[in-house]
Order: sequence, then C-alpha cells, then structure tokens
Amino acid sequence: MSSLVQSVDWLAIAPPTVAAVVGLVVLVADLFLAESRKPLLGWIAVGGLAVAALMLLPLLDADRSTFCLVGDTEVCSYTADRFTLVIQLLVLGGALLCALLSVTALKDSGKRLPEGEYWFLFLSSAAGAALLPASRDLATLVVALEVASLPAFALVGLRHGDRRSSEAALKFFLSSVTATAVSLLGISFVYAATGTLHLTRVAERIQDVDGQLATLAQTGVVLTLVGFAFKTAAVPFHFWVPDTYVGAPLPIAAYLSVIGKAVGFSGLILVTVVALPSYADAWAPALAVLAALTMTVGNVGALRQQSTRAYSAVRLLAWSSVGQAGYLLVPIAAAGYSDDPEKSVGSTLAYALMYSAVNLGAFAVAALVGRTHRLNRVADYRGLYAASPLTALLMGFFLLCLAGLPPGVIGLFAKVTVFAAAVDAGLGWLAVVMAVNVVIALVYYLRWTALLFRAPETAPDGETAARRLPTPLTAALALTGVLGIALSGAPQLVLRFTETGLF
Repeated sequence: MSSLVQSVDWLAIAPPTVAAVVGLVVLVADLFLAESRKPLLGWIAVGGLAVAALMLLPLLDADRSTFCLVGDTEVCSYTADRFTLVIQLLVLGGALLCALLSVTALKDSGKRLPEGEYWFLFLSSAAGAALLPASRDLATLVVALEVASLPAFALVGLRHGDRRSSEAALKFFLSSVTATAVSLLGISFVYAATGTLHLTRVAERIQDVDGQLATLAQTGVVLTLVGFAFKTAAVPFHFWVPDTYVGAPLPIAAYLSVIGKAVGFSGLILVTVVALPSYADAWAPALAVLAALTMTVGNVGALRQQSTRAYSAVRLLAWSSVGQAGYLLVPIAAAGYSDDPEKSVGSTLAYALMYSAVNLGAFAVAALVGRTHRLNRVADYRGLYAASPLTALLMGFFLLCLAGLPPGVIGLFAKVTVFAAAVDAGLGWLAVVMAVNVVIALVYYLRWTALLFRAPETAPDGETAARRLPTPLTAALALTGVLGIALSGAPQLVLRFTETGLF
C-alpha cells in the first residue's frame, strides 16, 4: 500500500511562506510592543519581504514542484518554474516598495491607521499574491486569490473615521466577491465536466468531454473568464477602480495597481493558456475585445480628468492603470492565436515588470506631493521642478516611461513587445487600436509632464522645499528611479528573464 503522505519542498515554497510567517510575527509582536515602538513593526515587515524576495535566488537554476499526486509526480499543486519566479519577483519586489511607502504613510497618519493590523493584513495579502503564480490546481488558485484579496479589502477601509475610505472598501469588496462567486461557479462546472482540478489534467480531459457535459464545460469556461475579468479590472468590470484608489491609503492604491494586477493576470494566464488551451477559439477573441475596450475606456477616462479636481492625480493614475491593463491583455489574447503561446505570455510578463517599476515610482512621487498637498490634484504638481528638481525629473521620467517616449526607453520597449505579440498572432486590428490608444495616452502624460516644469503660480515655499525627505520614501524613489533607468539602458534583459517555462 503506497503512502498518502506527501513530501514538501520547503525551498520551493519559501518565498510565500516567509511572507506569511513574518505576518504572524508582526501580529504577535503587536500585542507586546509599547505604542511608541510600533513603528518597529514596519521595519520587520520590510525586512521580511526583502528576505522573501532573496529566497527566489536559489530557485533560479531549475524547476521545482511539490504537493504532487501520490503515484504521479508529474501532477503537482505547486510549481516554482520561470513563470512563477517572474511573478513572485514582481509581487515581492513591488510589495517591498509599497511597504517603504507605508512606513512614511503610517507615521503621517496620526494613528488613524493601526500599525499592527495594517502590517499583518499587508503581509498576508503579499503571501497570497506570491502563492498564486505557483498554483497548478484550481483549488489552490482560488485559495491564493482570496488570501491575496480579502486582506486588501480591509486595507482599503482601514483608515479610522474616513467615510470615503469605507465607501471605497465596500465597493471593492462587493465587486470582488461577485467576481469570486462567478469564478467558483465556473470552476465547479469545469470540475464536474473533467473530474479533476489540476490544470494539466483539465487541459487533457476537457478536450474529450462527451456531448452531455460539453455545455456544462463551455459554461464553466465562460464564467471562469468573467470572474478573472473582474480581478484584472477589465472593462466593463472596472467601475470599482477609481473610487477605490482614491479612498485607499496611497501605498495601498499603489499596491493594488501593481500587485493586484499581477495576481489577476497570472491567474488568467494559468486558467486560459495552461488549463484551457483547447478552448482558445472561445477565450482568445473574447480577451482581444476586452483588451480593446479596456485600453480605450481607461485612456479616455484618464484624458477627461480635470487637473483642479480633488485627488485628480490619483484618479488619473487609476484610469491610467485601467488602460495599462488593456495592454497587458493583448499578449494573452495573442497566445490563443499564436503558434508560440509561450512567447506571447513572456511579452505580458515583460510588460508587467516594466510597468510595475515605473508605476510604483509615479505613486512614490504622488505620496511625496500628498504630504504637503492633501487633495493631491494634478494642478498641485505645477512648478515641482522649482521646489524639488530631482523629484520633478524622476516624475517626468516615470510619466514618459508610461507614455512610451524617450528617455523612457523601457516604456517604449514594453509597448513594442506587446505590438509584436499582436502582429505575430495576426491581430492587426488590435495593434491599430493599441496605436490609437498610445496616442491618446500621450496627451495626458505629456500634459502632466509639462506641468512639472512650468513656473509655479506662487513662489515655492523655501521651508517646504528644504524639508528633508523621510528615509523610506527616499529609498522607494531611489530604487524605482535606478531600476527604471537601468532597464532603459538594457531592456532586452527583461525579455530574457521572462522566457516562461509553462509548456
């Protein structure tokens, strides 16, 4: 009789495990630390995320799998391959930068954000997000998705006495719960039709579903895709994004814009390209249409933002992130048409890495400006160069990267890879739609960039200009700036690193 006890590869599961364990350490430490020493929790979280990211290094050489079926070691629930490592690097690196922003935000909040709860929820969400790309069965995938999402609801509404924050959390919660319910219904239909939850076995068995179960399987595929469209903020399931970003603490808005997207898109890739390749004739056209709608609505929404409106800077970044989600959908749709779907998936990962670095940089500058301009309007950035030249130059660089203009070579290179994926897959019409949207995006990115270098309406406050930046915020700005500049010098390194091992 064979043993039912599964061996665990602790090195393979180390990155999400470290984040989860540090989250528990923070929760327990919060009970014993005096109020004056609570800021120490933030540095424990930052250190824990750094260690979790470093645990990716031993995994670079070979694919590792664990929690495999007894008697069939090829079918596993957790796999640390190149795809997993790229997403985990994005998640843990992005979470580390958001944690640095959070240290300053918590200090400035005046005790309106409880530190112990904040860091426990933050690390729990990061652990779930790091687990998701390694998931190779539908049950683990859903659990990881919810572990990443549920703490995020609480983080959005955690600020005491803030009605806007509570409303944002409620809207985020209701939309996400709806998405989860739809996804679970779809997954249950797929399981009923195939009799398995493992992605590779689903891919094998769903091709041979008999006539009576074919309709059930098709319905399950559609519902699963609709659920993940909510998670990726694809149009028309994007309505929660602007209000949620404005109501959330700024570091959490940055977290959702990058890590939240990584979670949704990695789950979408695993479900479509790995589990349902035989249904590519159904999901590929649907994703192509969603990509066109999402980038268009997102960029038009960003273009319509008024610079004098309260929180217009964060709203513009929110709508911009919806537009960027459309670009990220393009290579996934292309994978359904392409003879080399692995290359198409690699294009999505490359774009995600490049977008994450510069978008977090833009949020870091927004966090800095928000310390002196509470309403954080786009108009508040006028004359930033006169008050803080280096900050203005960094913000200009980040915006040009997002626009895809030199010297933001990294952004240009990212858009070229997505264009190439669409053209190679025969999706010329989608490439044209993307080209039009890139032009639309140029308008609002360049308008904001020009504002940075215009003469200020009032003379810059010498005391404000000379005020020393908090160390964590300075570190986040420096890291994103160095990363953006380094990748602009050698963008081809990203494509080499994002060659996936999904097939």
